[in-house]
Amino acid sequence: MGKVHSIETMGLTDGPGIRFVVFFQGCELRCKYCHNPDTWKASGGEKMAAQELVQRAKRYQQYFNSSGGGITCSGGEPLLQPKFLIEFLKGCKDQGLHTAIDTSGYGIASYEEILKYTDLVILDIKHIHQKGFNELTGGNMEVFWDFVNVLNQSSTDLWIRHVVVPGVTDSKEHIYKLKEMLGHFKPIEKIQLLPYHSLGVHKYEAMGIPYPYHHISPMCPEELRRIKTDTEL
Repeated sequence: MGKVHSIETMGLTDGPGIRFVVFFQGCELRCKYCHNPDTWKASGGEKMAAQELVQRAKRYQQYFNSSGGGITCSGGEPLLQPKFLIEFLKGCKDQGLHTAIDTSGYGIASYEEILKYTDLVILDIKHIHQKGFNELTGGNMEVFWDFVNVLNQSSTDLWIRHVVVPGVTDSKEHIYKLKEMLGHFKPIEKIQLLPYHSLGVHKYEAMGIPYPYHHISPMCPEELRRIKTDTEL
């Protein structure tokens, strides 16, 4: 059994093709721009059996086959429920489904076993150094590198994502250092710079949690395009 926050049956932005996206409950990071604060507490969510999830995902196999899609484990942080994650991924592979994990690389154990059944890792790089990582997420970047070290030894495909926040992670110096950092990773299929947005603010208000970046405006798409062009990312 595992704890699931929610399921999206026809996801289009969580990996290739049409995706069955499972949002796992629980996350140890507290990213200041997180738009899913309702996934943080491990005590929340709904208990579900891995094989039940596999059978639900299999209903959409015709859409996966026609679009090159599959299942994506997101969150929260799926790596915090390793036994449940492994059973679900293994069940999906037994059914011939493409598997992806959308993760911050901030888990607890069993990375080698998890990656055996993972076709694609979509890795969210929060920051380029420990100080910035801690200020942004409250976490320890060494935990992130523990996962990356195992990932680099695997045969799993890799996409990189990085949220560009005005005044925080949008300087040319920062992006150039990000490019330098990526030299320590296995071959990367895709790099995505994502514009900061504040679409989750209403959740903070509903939960009575102060939103840390209330003073920061969403990033202008033109500015993000300029950053990509100038840094060749």
